[in-house]
Amino acid sequence: MTQNQQNKSDLDTLLETPFGMEPSPAASPALERGQERPVALLDRLSPEEQEKAQSLAKQIPAGNYEAILTYGTNAQNQLSQFSHKMLDHVQGKDIGPVGDVLHDLMRKLKEMDPEELSASKKTGIRKLFNKAKVSIQEMMTKYQKLSTQVDRISIQLEHSKRGLLEDVQMLEQLYEQNKTYFQALNVYIAAAEIKRDEILNEVIPELRRKAEASKDQMAYQEVNDMAQFVDRLEKRLHDLQLSRQITIQSAPQIRMIQQTNQTLAEKIQSSIMTSIPLWKNQIAIALTLNRQAKAVEAQKQVTSTTNDLLLKNSEMLKMNSIETAKENERGIVEIETLKQTQENLLETIEETLRIQADGRSKRKAAEIEIARMEEDLKHRLLAIADNRDNRG
Repeated sequence: MTQNQQNKSDLDTLLETPFGMEPSPAASPALERGQERPVALLDRLSPEEQEKAQSLAKQIPAGNYEAILTYGTNAQNQLSQFSHKMLDHVQGKDIGPVGDVLHDLMRKLKEMDPEELSASKKTGIRKLFNKAKVSIQEMMTKYQKLSTQVDRISIQLEHSKRGLLEDVQMLEQLYEQNKTYFQALNVYIAAAEIKRDEILNEVIPELRRKAEASKDQMAYQEVNDMAQFVDRLEKRLHDLQLSRQITIQSAPQIRMIQQTNQTLAEKIQSSIMTSIPLWKNQIAIALTLNRQAKAVEAQKQVTSTTNDLLLKNSEMLKMNSIETAKENERGIVEIETLKQTQENLLETIEETLRIQADGRSKRKAAEIEIARMEEDLKHRLLAIADNRDNRG
């Protein structure tokens, strides 16, 4: 079964039960085709859809409020389920993880910057013979590690690309479903408009003429009831038009999601087939050129270091010779040293004699003070004894 045949079958299914139930045998009688008035939406339908709208309009029972309440609900229910399915798809198939993988890929590609491989000036024998070699080894280890990580990311991207393309196919099915709902709602709306115009232009005027002729109050009530029915029908028609607008908006939304997925798939394809191989090729070339530059730089450093060593050794020899000659001309003990030593010795002796004299003076004063204190103590003790005798 082709896609068009499938869509036609789905459309017929949606139109089989316009009131959400089995067709009612109490439907209003068919109108003559000459009495039908074309409406704007009906004119935009295909001949086949116009025929279905005419047939569906005949099934709408005038004055049946329950039928109007359920009119077109099966298409609206299917559209509601379709909307939930679309929402679940958008939430479950977020492009964020794919963007994260691409961002991770770009970060990995930038980690190995060819500028890092450029030769830098190094000084010292240790840097000359060790660092130049170690730098290449470190770069090779880093490159191999990054290359493995990039290959792993490539596998993730390939898987993401397949998922995106599968989503495009699934969204195409959703688009066809949305198109079917749109066609079904067009038929429902056109049929309701036909029925509305029929009631306004034919049924209500006829009921009004009968009421005026019979002067029956119940006949006037039938006119009012039919007017209320038209109001209900127009409200139901408005709801169906809103649902139709949802299908109209869903179509470009589905296409936008498909285009986004297709763009991401193309970006992933470009990364896998172009960016990653080019990156590996350029890094390999940069490493080779770096080896050559390191060899030239090493030779330069050998020459430069040798000249530096010869120059520094000659300077050290000159300084050592001069200092040695100066030391040979100096005496074991210099005169200035002896003079300073004698001065320090005399000052020490003088300070010692001064301290001793000061000590003798302080001891003499202490002896006098002690004698005075003993005499004072004796007098006070005698005074205390005399006071006791007087009290006795």
